[in-house]
Amino acid sequence: RRFTKYTLWSLGKIPVGVIQSLGILSRERPAVILSFGSYVAAPVVLAGWVLGIPVITHEQTVKGGLSNRFIARFSKRIALAWEHSKEFFPKEKTIVVGNPIRKELLNLERKRVSRPVIYITGGNQGAHAINEMVMDILADLLKEYEVIHQTGGSEVHKDYESLTALANQLPPRLKTRYTIAKWFNTDETVEVFSRASIVVGRSGANTVVETMALGLPAVYIPLPISANNEQTKNAKVMEELGAAVILPQDRLTPKRLLAAINMVVKDYKKYRESAKKAQKVLKLNAASLLAKETLELVK
Repeated sequence: RRFTKYTLWSLGKIPVGVIQSLGILSRERPAVILSFGSYVAAPVVLAGWVLGIPVITHEQTVKGGLSNRFIARFSKRIALAWEHSKEFFPKEKTIVVGNPIRKELLNLERKRVSRPVIYITGGNQGAHAINEMVMDILADLLKEYEVIHQTGGSEVHKDYESLTALANQLPPRLKTRYTIAKWFNTDETVEVFSRASIVVGRSGANTVVETMALGLPAVYIPLPISANNEQTKNAKVMEELGAAVILPQDRLTPKRLLAAINMVVKDYKKYRESAKKAQKVLKLNAASLLAKETLELVK
């Protein structure tokens, strides 16, 4: 995003990527290209446009990312997750389909729990800033709640190892209330969400959409370095519907995180009702709508 000693080297990769993409697409000759944005997609889309292959791109976030705003120029169709996003793209190309959601999550059955279950997640890569806060308040959380914690597997910070060691020092009664893992696969995620009362974590597009789809309240700590501050914009969708609390990372402390969780639990009925209303904002058939639009381009 800024000029450094690596900028020219990085820019030099773009034409190489386009040439490589031209070679691959010329061999494969796809009928259509379905893009989900990001800098990786840009050379492929550009090469597809040169070869006359129709392109449809999907924008997951509220405000279109830099790559997708570039890709949109070469796309026949722009599929959006949110109605708000129309202002960032040519209206004659756009259609709102929603964000595809794993069907396993849509079909899960909620389970009864004896106490509120707090699901803390940093996404696939984990979130060190959140994990650090949890270390300070873990014992306090476990006195009142059950905690399921997805830490990520960072070899730099080793949060999983530190939190596992901390959990092993807890009294047996509290230790049994804590489940920790580096990652959860889809089946494990279904099990977690079937029991979760509140989600605490980043506010990437998938996290927000899956939380909304399940009608769960959330405490979001947006990633401060996300492009165009997109994670804050994602979180605001839920906050404005009364279903989430946003904690900016620059103001995050263990005490504030604990207070936010306690506040949502205290007014759980209100937050849960708002989250169920948020659920109705989503297009739960987004995957089939996107597939339909893609096949229409083939025709």
